[in-house]
Parts: sequence; C-alpha cells; structure tokens
Amino acid sequence: MQKLGLVFTPNEALSWQKTHIQNPTPIQLTDDVFRVFFASRDINNISRPGYFDLDMKNPFGPKKISNAPLLDIGELGAFDDCGVMPHSILKIGNQYVMYYTGWSKSVTVAFSFHIGIAVSETLNGPFFRYSKAPVIGRNHFDPFIVGAPYVLKSGTHFTMLYVSCIKWVANPNHSTQHFYTIKTAHSHDGFHWEPEPDVAIGLAPNEHSIARPVIYKNKEEFELWFSFRGGEKPYSLGYATSNDLKSWQRNPQVFEPTNNGAWDGDMLCYGYPFDYLNKKHLLYNGNSYGKAGCGLAIL
Repeated sequence: MQKLGLVFTPNEALSWQKTHIQNPTPIQLTDDVFRVFFASRDINNISRPGYFDLDMKNPFGPKKISNAPLLDIGELGAFDDCGVMPHSILKIGNQYVMYYTGWSKSVTVAFSFHIGIAVSETLNGPFFRYSKAPVIGRNHFDPFIVGAPYVLKSGTHFTMLYVSCIKWVANPNHSTQHFYTIKTAHSHDGFHWEPEPDVAIGLAPNEHSIARPVIYKNKEEFELWFSFRGGEKPYSLGYATSNDLKSWQRNPQVFEPTNNGAWDGDMLCYGYPFDYLNKKHLLYNGNSYGKAGCGLAIL
C-alpha cells in the first residue's frame, strides 16, 4: 500500500463541514476526474453529505466542491434526524440514487442507525428522500441496527452488502459495545429490499466490528473490502473474495495503522478501491473515522 497523502480536508468555513471527510465514495465523471461523495460533521457532531471532484492528474490541486449539504438531516424523531452518511450511489433510470446510513439517538445503547434512500436528477444534487422511513430497518433477520449499504447492479438484479448489528453488550463502565457483521439483501428495482437470513462475513475471534463493505471487481473475482477491529485495537482494512457474491473467503492480507503519529497512524478505515490508468487505487479514512480528511493510496 503506497500512501500518497491527504487529498481533501474539511473546510471549517462551512458550518456543516467542521470535521471529517468520512466514507469517501467515488463516481467517475471523465477519464481523469472522479466525484467523491462523503459525510462531514458540524460542531454538534451531526453528519451531512457533500462532494469534491478529484482530478487524478493533479490530486492535490484545487477542487470543485459542494458548498451546501446534498441532503439535510431528517425531521425530528425520524430515523435520520441526527446524521446522514452516504455509502453508495447508482444511476437507476433517469435518476441518481444515494444509499445512506441515517443516524438517531438512543437511550439504552450508544446510538441507532438504519438504511435510507435519496434521489436526484443530477450528481450535483440536491437529493430528496425516497421515503421518510428506512428502506431497511429492524426486521426479523436484523433486530438491532443496519447501515453502510453498498449496492451492486447486475442486469435487473440488485445486491446490497450492509452492516448488521447482531448484539449489544453492556460494559462494566456502563458503556455499551456493538457487534457488527456483514449481511446481504436483494432487490428487483433498487428500492424494495429483502434481507437474507445468513451472515455474509462473520466476526473472527476477538473481533467486534466489521464495517463499511465495498465491492471491487478484479479480473478473476469479486473483492469485498471492509474495516475491522476488536478489543482496544482501532480499525484496520481487510478484504474477502468470492466468485458468486454469496460465499466469501477472508484474505489473510490486512492493512494496519503504523502508529507513527500521522493523520492515519492510529486507524485505517472506510476504504473504497477503484481503478485509474490500470492501477488499483484506494480512497480511505484515518484517525477518528476520517476527522482530518480523505487520503489516497495505490494498492
């Protein structure tokens, strides 16, 4: 992993972008330019989505950005009234569809989140909610929380990989600990979803979180990239492989933080691999879930 450095940092002059460029999600616009969607946080730690345009010929140069959020938080009491984080964007018919995690506060556990959809006629936004309710919320197979949706279209079939919490545990210090796995859902139109009962990627010994799934197709198979952590360790990056999007085998290669005091020295997370000039690149976040910004690397 050849790290190239931070390519975009929060613009504190914008009230909604005080910290974080979290969950970078690139969409190719031209041969060299990618529109990268992300979530930033305001002074109250509330997240909203925006974008910057990344010119790969000059990745550290000036960038076109969204000066306003592409979608505001939901109404008071809604599933997304405390944050909106984009994870995947597809064009379906004549509109662009944003799949996002909607955050809300909880009482007995640290937080709650579920999966929402917003749509726009252009990638410039604004985006508008498809529904005030989540498209995947609590259900028979996912009784706690769900989020971080990545959607892949193949013909008329849509596959979603997403995070599902399998349990919460109360700690002796009165905090709570979540346990995340990756699961799969299917759709015939990209809007109505049926979750599968089985776990796609489960926890390894001593792990408690597998987060932000992203699919990358190499010449031979599918790679499912994710962040993972356990115990007191921060997030690292790993991936699994599959020929059919059903049976996944975790690869032993992992990318861990180097503890060198850098912006990504304590955490590597939320990676999104993509191709440019026949090379595999990665947009990713570092310490504190992307507080300093978004980095670029070559894999």
